Amino acid sequence: MEINAMVVDDSGIMRKMVMRGLNDCDLAEFSFTEAVDGKDALDKFDSGTHEMLFVDWNMPNMNGLEFIIEVRKQTDHHIPVVMITTESTMGKVEEAMEKAGVDTFICKPFTPDVLQKKLQPLFEKIEGDAKAGGDFFGALAGKF
Repeated sequence: MEINAMVVDDSGIMRKMVMRGLNDCDLAEFSFTEAVDGKDALDKFDSGTHEMLFVDWNMPNMNGLEFIIEVRKQTDHHIPVVMITTESTMGKVEEAMEKAGVDTFICKPFTPDVLQKKLQPLFEKIEGDAKAGGDFFGALAGKF
């Protein structure tokens, strides 16, 4: 499966770690767009191109939660969102899930094993929805 993903984090090192970790997981073949904060990501985001988002919470100009909420307003299909952040309290996790519809939440720092374990169920859901002919994941449904 091929996925065009966006990685949004104000740390260039962290963006590279996320991209390397995703490639090492072998869950999909990724191509990436990078953004330095939510505003930059919103400027680069294209709902017809980007199929999955990996987003940090705490960034200047526009934080990750604000970015995700804006993306949800702009799209008519569900784009899977993985929040990768240092915010780890249950209140923050619930806020991300309820306010922005985040699909998976990964706390920094993470290991490749944690990335694999957290993302595997999401990818199984994507594959299951695609095989069932569902469109819950919108643009991804035709990729399998």
